[in-house]
Amino acid sequence: MAEEKKDAAKAPAKKPATKAAVKAPATAAAVKAPAKAPAAEKATAAKATASTAPAAEKATVAKAPAAEKAVADKTVADKAPVAEKAPAAKATAAAVEPKVTTLKMHHLRPAPGSHKAKIRVGRGEGGRKGKTAGRGTKGTGARYQVPVAFEGGQTPLHMRIPKLRGFRSPFKVRYQVVNLDQLEALFPKGGKITKADLIARGAIRNNLPVKVLGDGDIAVKVTLVDADAVSRSAKTKIEAVGGTVNER
Repeated sequence: MAEEKKDAAKAPAKKPATKAAVKAPATAAAVKAPAKAPAAEKATAAKATASTAPAAEKATVAKAPAAEKAVADKTVADKAPVAEKAPAAKATAAAVEPKVTTLKMHHLRPAPGSHKAKIRVGRGEGGRKGKTAGRGTKGTGARYQVPVAFEGGQTPLHMRIPKLRGFRSPFKVRYQVVNLDQLEALFPKGGKITKADLIARGAIRNNLPVKVLGDGDIAVKVTLVDADAVSRSAKTKIEAVGGTVNER
């Protein structure tokens, strides 16, 4: 720029000899000026950026942590009230919402003030239910009163079961019972014991099965020959004394 100003100041002082000489320096300066100007501008721009770049970087680096802290503080400050308000909002919402109940048959009621006449059945063909009053034609459902125990015409249960003298099952086995203390009293010396011996001593009746039970204790050695059944406790006590048991 300084060189251009000097050239411009010197140019009017010289007296050009011809028009061509006057025009030549101007065109040369005009041609050279654009070529130098961009280079000078680029140099100055590069110097300016080189000088200002570190300062700008330092400024941005210095500002970045402060900006991040400010943003973090704002976010924490914004979130804290929301977290505190959330339970209160939920509580109010729960208090406002009505309790949901399931609609059931016993909840249904007629509309207030409504009156509906009952259906009058059995009033002939002119009535609402017609000739048979809604019961159909014949059958059990058409009768006036049907017993609860009615079984469709078959012999009912209360007539099938035995009555009067009672019922005695022909398949149940009924034993005559003899206990160990009775055996010891009837046979104090021990030995072999048969059903015939028990019948002779009057302990049992004839033609009925016999079962020996373990009530009482026995201290004599006995051998049961033809007992129909013997309980486990009686067998254990007899064998503990040295006796034997032969069941049928």
